[in-house]
Amino acid sequence: MYILENQISLKELLEIAVSELSVLTTVSNPDFRLEQAEFIDTKNEWEIVVSFLVENTNKRNNPLLGISMLDFERIYKKLTIDTERHVKGYYFFKN
Repeated sequence: MYILENQISLKELLEIAVSELSVLTTVSNPDFRLEQAEFIDTKNEWEIVVSFLVENTNKRNNPLLGISMLDFERIYKKLTIDTERHVKGYYFFKN
């Protein structure tokens, strides 16, 4: 396993995010993914983007196609994590 600067691995960054964000979904397997990770030297903290599945609350049936929209949608959240492994910020994230 590759250890990044300041001794926090990508796996550990994802574990911290999952611990913080798992309360935001009721999906049994939310498929958390670490999409981006960057260490910001000037702030001495990590900025990461994590995606996961939530129930799609805006699903509608399309009578012309005879199908419904997906039951789940993937959302993205940005977190800042300091080198002591504390979440310092939590943000909505749009690409």
